[in-house]
Amino acid sequence: MQISARVDYALRAMTELTVVWQQDPKQLAKADALATRQEIPARFLEGILGTLRKAGLVFSQRGAEGGYRLAKAPDEISVADIIRVLDGPLGAVRSEAPEDADYTGPAEHLRVVWVATRAALRSVLENTTLADIVAGRTTPDVDALLEMPGAWDRR
Repeated sequence: MQISARVDYALRAMTELTVVWQQDPKQLAKADALATRQEIPARFLEGILGTLRKAGLVFSQRGAEGGYRLAKAPDEISVADIIRVLDGPLGAVRSEAPEDADYTGPAEHLRVVWVATRAALRSVLENTTLADIVAGRTTPDVDALLEMPGAWDRR
């Protein structure tokens, strides 16, 4: 799975907003401050935050005292929620649902691989919240994946 820059930047900014929310759920953070702390291009982040606002994951307020905050508790926002807003459904194959893929001949059963891949992605991404990331928490399923031989090896 390729993680887009938009998703990476969004998750980094959302973890910053999680810390702010944990201090005071009503406190706002400036986009340029989030961008600076995470070394994200500010204009790019503004667009990402706008998309997340439209999806109901962040709240924004304009003006000198304005800024952004999470629209709901960080334990209610999963990594999958953010990915879906920015990049669409998990495990799509050529922008379509894997169960709708139609293959013939020796590729006939490839659809099963794509559906299983989507299920594996969901098992991690739907069960990992912003609060989990900031706290450094993982589920037993994630722990088992991290302990698999080669899990940390790039190939």
